[in-house]
Amino acid sequence: MRHWMVVLGLALAPIPALAQEGAAVEEFRFRSIDGGEIGFADWEGPVLVANTASLCGFTPQLGELQSLWEAYEGRGLTVFAVPSDSFRQELGSEREVSEFCQIQYGITMPMAAITPVTGAEAHPFFAWLRDSHGFQPNWNFNKVLLGRDGAILGTWGSRESPTGPEITGAIESALAS
Repeated sequence: MRHWMVVLGLALAPIPALAQEGAAVEEFRFRSIDGGEIGFADWEGPVLVANTASLCGFTPQLGELQSLWEAYEGRGLTVFAVPSDSFRQELGSEREVSEFCQIQYGITMPMAAITPVTGAEAHPFFAWLRDSHGFQPNWNFNKVLLGRDGAILGTWGSRESPTGPEITGAIESALAS
């Protein structure tokens, strides 16, 4: 069964057409931290996307994101971590990020490679969020919940706990629909 979870990975070269308002979420692809590429078309259920950084004060949220992945994967949720150095708090290489995440937090959820999430260099998915939906990460650990149809069901900032009632309630609603 395919899932709509997002996996952490490196961004592919920007594709300008995907940043336009009419872009479909299924079109966005990321380079995976493990090699190859991944994207929304690889999953069927809702996806929670979070831009992450290994050296941020919010980094313990990686453990919460992993907990969500473990709790909801069997029900169809994908939790997708997108490491980014857009706020200058990420380690220097994908290997370092992967090792850190596995050793410190036991990460098994999908992860992209280190990916820009803001500005002119933003990955096309994040440019689409900004240009079409007015949402842009203003720090690490911003979260976006996408429904099965690619609709944005919620956005949250760094301070919102991934396992808090606001996000888990939105996930439960998305899984029930």
